[in-house]
Formats: sequence, structure tokens, C-alpha cells
Amino acid sequence: MLRHAMYNLRGGFLIRPLTIALTLGCAGAFLSWLEEEFPAASAWVPTALFPSHADPQVAQVILAGIAASMMTVVSIVFAILLMTLTLASMQFSPRIIVSFSRDRVTQWTLGIFLGTFSYCMAALPAARSLPHPFAPVATVLGAMVLALACVGLLLFFIHHISQAISVNHIVDRIAEETEAMIDEIMPWPHRLNYLKDAEPLRPNPSEVAVLSHDSGYIRFVDTRRLVALAKHYHVTIRVLRRVGHFVPAGIPLMMASKGNRLSPEGTAELLAAFDFGPTRTLQQDVEFGVLQIVDVALKAISPAVNDPTTAINCVDQLSRILIRFASREPPEELLYDPPGIVRASIGWIHFERLLDAALEQIRMYSKTDVAVSLRLLRALGDIAASTPDPEFRRILVEHGMRTVAGCAEKLGEEELRELRARQAALESFTAISQP
Repeated sequence: MLRHAMYNLRGGFLIRPLTIALTLGCAGAFLSWLEEEFPAASAWVPTALFPSHADPQVAQVILAGIAASMMTVVSIVFAILLMTLTLASMQFSPRIIVSFSRDRVTQWTLGIFLGTFSYCMAALPAARSLPHPFAPVATVLGAMVLALACVGLLLFFIHHISQAISVNHIVDRIAEETEAMIDEIMPWPHRLNYLKDAEPLRPNPSEVAVLSHDSGYIRFVDTRRLVALAKHYHVTIRVLRRVGHFVPAGIPLMMASKGNRLSPEGTAELLAAFDFGPTRTLQQDVEFGVLQIVDVALKAISPAVNDPTTAINCVDQLSRILIRFASREPPEELLYDPPGIVRASIGWIHFERLLDAALEQIRMYSKTDVAVSLRLLRALGDIAASTPDPEFRRILVEHGMRTVAGCAEKLGEEELRELRARQAALESFTAISQP
């Protein structure tokens, strides 16, 4: 629950802006109360700004004016934001909206604008003439400082949005977030010729299906909780779907060996270890970050757009992600507690599957585009040069051969000459890796 709350804090226009707005609102109410209870707290405010510290009309005009202007600016900011989201969704891909919603600059801008409005509205009742005149001048000074900060923040926000809708910036941000997720779920370097200790769990007659109660994409699996529950109920869990897969309600999500030991409450606890949602996220789903970039590339090389430069940029960023993924050890599929006793089996995406998701569709749609096909072969060569694993290099060479074979169906010998040269350079890495 804490992880889900933290992800929502980082990835939406609700939690962080609302938190900032409520915090500044409480600050306005507290400062005005503090000034009224301790008049000496506002004695330091210069008389040049407030010649009479006892005239509430000046404070009322300033606070009401700032509050009204802030709501006007918030309307402008929301209009700019909605226009940007609509443009990005139509021009690039609807999936990248998730990346835009995680933008901290936008979240802080909305939060501070709304917070300034809340601050002024919370402090406004304190400026009154009855039963005795009182003007919270220090609180008003704080509102003026917030208003000036909002002016600068508005200019920075417009500058930031003008950069954020650039396709290069969008793709780079998605790649950076995907790399951060790879570092989080795969912290250990790849071990060459690493032998697994045990075979994957096989189906057995004692298994009982645990059906999913909800429909949605698996966004996060709490592996520690799953192992602890399996140990508590003395069962072994074999998860049938991995993170990123869609699971309809009523479909088996996992198999529990000796599942007759599970009570309905235990089944509900096991299901609670999975977080479902209507859309995929980057909480544990590396493939989702790759698919966002692939969507942008496919739309760029479509006949309606015909923008190979953008597709080439996407291939470059995909190679960056694949190089990072190939350099890390995948998460363990068999989870033990205590050591030697398997409690759960969870599948994770492997290098070959991620490579297919990243480059296969682009390869199929770029058979007539020499520039994109050349960049695909260069990306395969860069990945092969970065990994010493012979199995990875063999998979990369197979992709290179399919790329050239697909182009041979559409292009002539003149265009294929350079493609075959890069294919030969790619195959040389496999020859080097042979014992």
C-alpha cells in the first residue's frame, strides 16, 4: 500500500498538487492566527509596504486580488496542459500520457498556483474590521511573495512545456525512467555462464487454481508478501502471469500446491499481493517503457507521417535500454524461504522477449526504409559489443539476419550492400565469442 501511494504521489495530477495546496492553505490560516495571537510577530514588516498595520481593507484587497488572479492563471495552465496532452496523444502515442503525468514540474506548478489561492483564501477571514480592526500584514507579505514566485514559475512552466512536447525529449525521458526501473528490479550485474540451481516448478496433481477476482493488468507483485504467505500456509505458489499481462476476472492467476490448505481468507491475502489496474505502469514493467518508444517509432515510419529521423532516434534510445538490461542479472524466478525450500515461482521478462518487443515491429515496418534498417543493425551491433554473453550475441545475430532478409524482399542490391556489411560486422562478434 505504501508503494502504491508513493507511485501515485509521483505519477499523477492529484496527490502532489493537492498536498501542496492543502499545505499552503494551512500555512495561511496558521500565520494569520499567529499574528492575531502574538501581534509582535508582524512588527518587523516595513511600513513602506503597510503604512498602517491596523487597516484591514488593504490586506483584504491584496489577498482577494491575488486569489482571483491565481484562479485565472490556473485556468490558463490547465488549458496549456490539456492542449499538450492532447497533442502528444494524437501525434505520438496515447501510452506516453503516463510519462507526462509523472512530470514533477507540472505537478509543482499546479500545486503552487492552487496553494497560493488556498493561502489567500485561508488568510482572508482574518482581515476584519469587527469587533476590532486587524490586518495580518506578515501573512499578506507572504501572499505577495508567493504571487511573485508564481509569475516566475509560469514563465518557467511555459518554457518547460515547449521542451516537453519535443519528441526527442519525450523519448529520452521514457528511456531514462525505464533504465531507472531496470536498476531497481535488477540491481546485480549479469553473470556469464551462470547456472540455475533448480528447474522451474512443474505442474503437479496437488495444485489448486487461484482465480483472479479483478480484471486488469498486473502492475506490481509484492514478492516478499507472497513468499511470507506461502510459508505461513505451507504451500508453494506458481504464478501463471507475469507483470504487464492482462488477467480477466475468473481466470487462474496462480497455482497453489496442496491448495486445500488455503482458506478463503488465505486466498484473498495471496491475491492482495498483486496490484491490478486498467493500464500498465513502470512500477515493475520494463516492457511497458519499451512499448511506449516503439509506438512513437511505428507512428513515425507510417506512410501518413513518414518521419524516419524520429524512428532512428527511437531505435537509439531502445538500444540504450537493451544494453542496460543485458548488463543486469534477471530477477530470480524461484523464491526460497528458508534456503532450499521453494515457496514461489514468478516469471519475469527475458532478454530475447524484450528484444522482440523493442525491435521486431520496427523491423517489419521498415523493410523499405534503408536508413531505419541500417540503424537497427547498428543498434544490434552496439548491444553485441556491450555484452560478452554468447547466447545474447547469437540472438542478436539472428535478428540482424531477419532484418537483412526482410529488406532483401523490398530493396535492390545497391541498397543491400551496406546492410550486408553491417550484418557481417554483427556476425563477427559471435565469431569472437566462440571458444
